[in-house]
Amino acid sequence: MRDAIVHVLDGRPSGATAHEISDEVSRLIGKVPPSSVRSYLQLNTPALFARMDRGQYALNGFEDTVARPLAAPAASPREFTHGGAQLVLSDCNEWFERQSPNSMHAVVTDPPYGLVEYSEGEQDKLRSGRGGVWRIPPSFDGVKRAPLPRFTVLKAGDLDALERFFLAWGRSLMRVLVPGANVVVASNPLLSHLVSGSLARAGLERRGELVRLVMTMRGGDRPKAAHVEFSGVSVMPRSMWEPWLLFRKPIDGRVQDNLRKWGTGGFRRISDARPFGDVIESSPTRAAERRLANHPSLKPQAFLRRVVRGVLPLGQGVVLDPFAGSGSTLAAAEAVGYSSIGIERDPRYFDLACEAIPALADLRVTEAPRPGDGDQAR
Repeated sequence: MRDAIVHVLDGRPSGATAHEISDEVSRLIGKVPPSSVRSYLQLNTPALFARMDRGQYALNGFEDTVARPLAAPAASPREFTHGGAQLVLSDCNEWFERQSPNSMHAVVTDPPYGLVEYSEGEQDKLRSGRGGVWRIPPSFDGVKRAPLPRFTVLKAGDLDALERFFLAWGRSLMRVLVPGANVVVASNPLLSHLVSGSLARAGLERRGELVRLVMTMRGGDRPKAAHVEFSGVSVMPRSMWEPWLLFRKPIDGRVQDNLRKWGTGGFRRISDARPFGDVIESSPTRAAERRLANHPSLKPQAFLRRVVRGVLPLGQGVVLDPFAGSGSTLAAAEAVGYSSIGIERDPRYFDLACEAIPALADLRVTEAPRPGDGDQAR
């Protein structure tokens, strides 16, 4: 029980009430009497826990392991709404603490893979075109290429911070999700194992991966400064796919029970004849979309709408994007008729998303029809 209580409070630096702690502990390790949790908290305060003014308990003497990749958001809270989409300027972990438990039905998000690339210093370098961790690829056939983060330059300390960040984030996220909620997290082959391990340790249930089949500019290069000598060598394979990690908050009973109670626990089929699949063919984000939302990690609407539509098995609930960026996930949700909430802590990306969400949501997306696609979203 001690480990379960520490697990709960480690993801909530501001503390939690004994009732909240008891509920979370029971979800983690099975039914535990609330009186036992209260007794343990009282007996081990102040050795392990600290009692706060509002009747809440917090860890005492433990480091707050949450990484803070960007500067704090503006003091005055800002929100933007468009149709069923709501965008909030905030740090997502702080926002989680203000939400009711069991209030979000799915997550589709493209987080900072390595944290470093979205630190304030690296973002300034990116915006000034000076690179840093961001590689600015050369133009090709007169087309300006989008910048790419170079994750091979991350140091051991950066990787440790990455694991700590996603562990704390996963624990905070668990509280606001309903049982059976799908969590779809964009990643890349170099770092996905670290993110996946942290989310599993946070209590989320790993359910596999989505494979986005897409040709990118990453990899395939010959050895730097020795490209003539080793002309037949590629240092890394040319990237032709992108992993999106699949997790689920543990279900409440059987899948059918969870679907009846919470409306979650599976994926929405593409049609009666065709289930939701884990391999999705995708083009790189087209120039027309980038003109609407100039974000370095913008994903195409054709791909996002397919994923977003699939994460709510009954087509009901709220899709959450805790790292909203340009608001592309919210735009995809709006396009398929779902309610959504996005959290973005960078005021410049927040302003970008306010303009991009309506434009991307209205964008006509064409995909090659496939047998059995049925009612696939436009």
